[in-house]
Amino acid sequence: MPFKIVSSQCTGCSACELECPNAAIFERDGSFVIDSKKCTECIGHFDEPQCVAVCPVDRTCVIDTSLPRYQAPARGETA
Repeated sequence: MPFKIVSSQCTGCSACELECPNAAIFERDGSFVIDSKKCTECIGHFDEPQCVAVCPVDRTCVIDTSLPRYQAPARGETA
């Protein structure tokens, strides 16, 4: 499941945008949004999602349970 940002809690600090290894985070109307098609939950990059790790407000970057879990491509395949 990709992550999402709870917009009502986002401070607009941009820390998450800079840390996302997939460039999945962008600013919209003063808060940040995660593009679910680009979010890999940082699987293959880091042990924990970087948006969660760097966000100064607890429980602002959360799993979006309405979408399926990210599936890494099988070896030899490209995303």
